Amino acid sequence: MMDKTINKAVIAGGFAALAIFVLAYLQQRGDFGIWLMAPFGATAVLVFGVPTSPLARARNVIGGHLITAFIGVLFVNFVGVSPFEIAIASGLAISLMMLTRTVHPAAGANPILIMQSLQSWDFLVMPVLTGTVFIVLCGFVSQYLINISVTGHKKTAN
Repeated sequence: MMDKTINKAVIAGGFAALAIFVLAYLQQRGDFGIWLMAPFGATAVLVFGVPTSPLARARNVIGGHLITAFIGVLFVNFVGVSPFEIAIASGLAISLMMLTRTVHPAAGANPILIMQSLQSWDFLVMPVLTGTVFIVLCGFVSQYLINISVTGHKKTAN
């Protein structure tokens, strides 16, 4: 039992580190745009640490981040960024994630981050869409390898 737990933890932690490293490396290169944002750390905890959670599903990760980032950019461009508006955007983002069944806790930080840093529409593609898709893909590979290491045979990821 302990070996399975250790295998899961090592593979999950290794893939989390790999995903964040790749995004951070591309960000540092500076040639490719913005790849990394702080909420991805919490996303990695869910995708790699508790992958069977409904909050870690691809739909929730990608959809939740896109919806909340859209709200943040919308407010930056058309509403404003006062404390009141940041609060309204955050509440609206949570409501929309709930209504669309894309709740992802890490995405709740997006309106705050985006509004305080005055991000543009480009932010929806890089880092939000590109980063979330990359993290989800790494999560699928991680789960595939975990399933092989735990069961000893191939099993599709959730």
